[in-house]
Amino acid sequence: MKKIINTSNAPSPIGPYNQAIFKNNMLFISGQIALDPNSMVLINESIKDETQQVMKNLKNILVEAGMDFKNVVKSSIFLSDMSHFKDVNDVYGSYLETGMEPARETIAVKTLPMNVNVEISMIAIT
Repeated sequence: MKKIINTSNAPSPIGPYNQAIFKNNMLFISGQIALDPNSMVLINESIKDETQQVMKNLKNILVEAGMDFKNVVKSSIFLSDMSHFKDVNDVYGSYLETGMEPARETIAVKTLPMNVNVEISMIAIT
């Protein structure tokens, strides 16, 4: 049976999906963008600020599921432009323990929801 994970410490979904689904010891986190969960305002002063908010949202979903970034086995990063790669990578990497980083791909796409510059989804296991 699947368990729906939603927390008020991450943005409410802006479409027909949940923040995450837990099933068979695996947590599937929907793509997160830089929405502040309290105001639902985009945090996008800079790509680093934007990525920081995305990672905070992901962290809060992991915590709600009783996990942390050490449980993450796969990440998908979507960028509006590959010129953001280094800055996003720096912020993303600061949340991870060296040597424990998950598998990952980074993909440049034409457009992301709400015209953000970065969206990240994750899969974690217990």
